[in-house]
Amino acid sequence: MKGMSLIVKRITRYTVGMILLFGIYIVLHGHITPGGGFAGGVIIALSFIHFVLAFGGESAEENMPRKFLSIGESLGAIFFLSIGLLGLAGGYFFMNLLGTGEPFKLLSAGTIPLSNIAIGLKVGTGLFAIFMALSVFKLARKEGKE
Repeated sequence: MKGMSLIVKRITRYTVGMILLFGIYIVLHGHITPGGGFAGGVIIALSFIHFVLAFGGESAEENMPRKFLSIGESLGAIFFLSIGLLGLAGGYFFMNLLGTGEPFKLLSAGTIPLSNIAIGLKVGTGLFAIFMALSVFKLARKEGKE
C-alpha cells in the first residue's frame, strides 16, 4: 500500500487529529454523555485506520510499530482487570472505591471513567491491530506468500 493522492493525504493530515480528539472526548465523557470506552475506542481506531488508508501501511508501520499496539492492548486489559480487583478490597469485584461526586460533573462516577479509559485503550489498539493484521494478510496473499 502506497497511499492515495496528494489531496487525500493533505485532508487526512487535518482530519486525523480531529477524529482522534473526538474519540478521546467520547472516552473521557462516557459516564455523563452517550458513549464510553468502547465507542470512543472504535473512533480512536478509525482515526488510525483513516491514516493508514491515506498514507499506506508502510507509513503506519514506521509511525506506530506492532509492539506498541500489543503493549497498548495489554495495558488496557491489565488496567481494567486491576480496577475490578481493587474492588475486591472493598468487598466485591468492581466495587466503587472512589467517591461518586456530583451528577453531571466530569470528575464523578467513581471508577467508571477509569474503566472507560481502560476499555478505550484496549478497544482502540485492538481494533487497529486487527486492521493491520488483515491488511498484512491481504498483502501476503497478493504476493503469493501465504
